[in-house]
Amino acid sequence: MFPALLRLFARLPLRWLHGAGVAVGWLAYWFSPAYAAHMKENLRASGVCRDEGDCRRLLREVIAETGKGVTELIAVWFGTDDRISDFVACSTWHVAEEAEREGRGILFLTPHLGCFEISALYAAQRLPITVMYRPPKLAWLEPLMIAGRQRWRARVAPANLRGVRMLYKALRNGEAVGLLPDQTPGVGEGVWARFFGRPAYTMTLVARLQQATGAAVIMVFAERLPRGRGYRLHLERMPTAGLDEGALNRAIEALVRRCPAQYLWGYNRYKVPAGVEPPIAAARDR
Repeated sequence: MFPALLRLFARLPLRWLHGAGVAVGWLAYWFSPAYAAHMKENLRASGVCRDEGDCRRLLREVIAETGKGVTELIAVWFGTDDRISDFVACSTWHVAEEAEREGRGILFLTPHLGCFEISALYAAQRLPITVMYRPPKLAWLEPLMIAGRQRWRARVAPANLRGVRMLYKALRNGEAVGLLPDQTPGVGEGVWARFFGRPAYTMTLVARLQQATGAAVIMVFAERLPRGRGYRLHLERMPTAGLDEGALNRAIEALVRRCPAQYLWGYNRYKVPAGVEPPIAAARDR
């Protein structure tokens, strides 16, 4: 019953869903002090604001864009195939086509920026892709998440050892994989590297996958267009020489600076995962 209701809502104009998302964004900001505090602290400490007035303006935009990112999932996960295709404009897909011809697989990296969910679906319409996911805290959401993400030629891989093996296998078969490179990993799966000037526990999986397979690395950003006009997908190939966690974070920073209002600043990127030693003041600047 619930999926059928979501498919019904998915027929609504995207601008309506985004309008509802603005309200959702403000409600989350008002009723979750911890979330609001992370958002303000991360935004102000990032250095993307010119001054305090600019920071207040940008904060309002971030609140609205974050809410849109929630409600647009209805259209992205439960919309019809032709509607998903109509949502996205992309003039840089040739970057992926060139990498695919090399035959060593593709690592698509989609930070928490813009509509990162639609990036993998756009790719899945064109090539086989295995996307890693972390099960949500609310168990009832997981089957909806899998149903929404596992479409066309997309498969999902859980964020555990079995999922990592699935990623290696896909790359060795010359296929694509998708990762959220700014998601905080678990103990033993990351190192401390600077992100917008502060130590952030950063996944080592990207570098390990690339070094083991020789895969191409492509940063992807689905820019949310105003007034529900859809998304513009940007693809940029990353150099793999010297690829480490510091280089990865700098690449994400550069992408975020292009559209800071659409980054998920409320995500607790600087948390210390359970069992991980916190960074020391004189930590190595990677």
